[in-house]
Amino acid sequence: MQRKTTASAYGAFSIAAIMRCAGPPNTNDAGEAYLRNRGITSLHETGSLRFHPRCYYRPDDHSPTETWPAMIAAVTDLSGHLTAAHRTWLDPDGFREKTLGKARIDTPKRAMGDLLGHAVRFGVADEVIAAGEGIETMLSLRSIQPTMPMVAALSAAHLSAILLPDTLHRLYIARDDDPAGDGAMATLIDRAQGAGIEAIVISPRLGDFNEDLRLLGFDALRATSRVQIAAQDVARFMELAA
Repeated sequence: MQRKTTASAYGAFSIAAIMRCAGPPNTNDAGEAYLRNRGITSLHETGSLRFHPRCYYRPDDHSPTETWPAMIAAVTDLSGHLTAAHRTWLDPDGFREKTLGKARIDTPKRAMGDLLGHAVRFGVADEVIAAGEGIETMLSLRSIQPTMPMVAALSAAHLSAILLPDTLHRLYIARDDDPAGDGAMATLIDRAQGAGIEAIVISPRLGDFNEDLRLLGFDALRATSRVQIAAQDVARFMELAA
C-alpha cells in the first residue's frame, strides 16, 4: 500500500518539480475516482489540478519518507505565477466515508511554498468571482455554476487574506459553517467593501458545499445556491448546469 524511500529524496522536490512530475490534468484514475466519490463529476477548467501516483509524504522529521497517490494543486498569484503546491494524499484502497477518500495518515493535506494572498484557481477571474476555503468545496460550486471563476484559498486564514483582482466588482464568499469560516467571512467582507467591491455571502445547508453536494444532491445544492446569488448572475453562470 505504501513504499519507504530515503528522507533525502523529499528535499530534492521543489514546487515546480512536483508539478512537473505529476500527470496531465484529470488523467489519473485514482484522482478522478477521488473527486467522483466526493460528488464532483464536472471538471471544467481544472488545469490547476494534477494527480501523482507516488507523491512523497514524510510524517515528521524522524520518520522515513513514504509514497502515496495524491492530488496536486497549483497555487498561483493574480498573474498566474506558481507560488506553492498543495497536496491531498489519497487512499489507494479506495473511498471510505470516514476519511472521504483521503489517505489514512496524520496530515493528508499539506502545502509547500507561499500561500499568503494566493489561491488554487478555476477559470479566469474578471469582474465576478467566488472564493472559499477548500478545493472540493469550490469544485462542488463549480458543478452548479460551471462558468463562474472560482478560487480556493485552502484555509480560513488564507481566505481572509486572499488578494482581489483590480477588475473585481462582485465577490461571492463561499462560507464554511464553522467559527473559522465565520471569521474569514467577516474579514473578507470588510476588505472587499473597503475596495469598493460588492461582497455576497453564500452559505451551505450543512457544513460546507461539498457536504451539500454529497449528502443532499446536485438539485438541492443548485436550489440553495440559486436564491443566494444576484439575479443577473443566475442566467450568466448557472444556465450550463440546468
